[in-house]
Amino acid sequence: MRVLLSMMLMASSLALQAGVVEPRGFDDPEREARYKRLIAELRCLVCQNQNLADSDADLAKDLRNQTYSMIEAGKSDEEIFTFMVNRYGDFVLYRPPVKTTTYLLWFGPLVLVAVAGVALILLVRRRNLHRPDTQLSEPEQEKLRTLLAESDRDARP
Repeated sequence: MRVLLSMMLMASSLALQAGVVEPRGFDDPEREARYKRLIAELRCLVCQNQNLADSDADLAKDLRNQTYSMIEAGKSDEEIFTFMVNRYGDFVLYRPPVKTTTYLLWFGPLVLVAVAGVALILLVRRRNLHRPDTQLSEPEQEKLRTLLAESDRDARP
């Protein structure tokens, strides 16, 4: 019963957080669709892993207001993105352009995976190289047979 109640409370709190975007009064449904698309493509700089539409941070609210004002002023999507990038850098975009300043952002994860793969291969090879030879020579095998035979004789009553 308590588990069910706690699950219902968690679900209701998530539902309340999901609807962060405050309603805007648009005369044109096309402008409203543009607004929703733009705030979904711009990253909240405070939360860093949420877009402006999902964030409840004060900065995200300010950026949503700025986006709304720019749409109402007749700015194009390109002008809005340019303004945001000039002010906050490429990080404000969920899909930043590939250029020298964003190479690490685009290719860093691939480099990390490659380095981890090479390190793993080297570790496995090193472990195999330092493994002692487990094959016994013929004299060692004969000595082992003799010792085992002696221990069998000693173990019998």
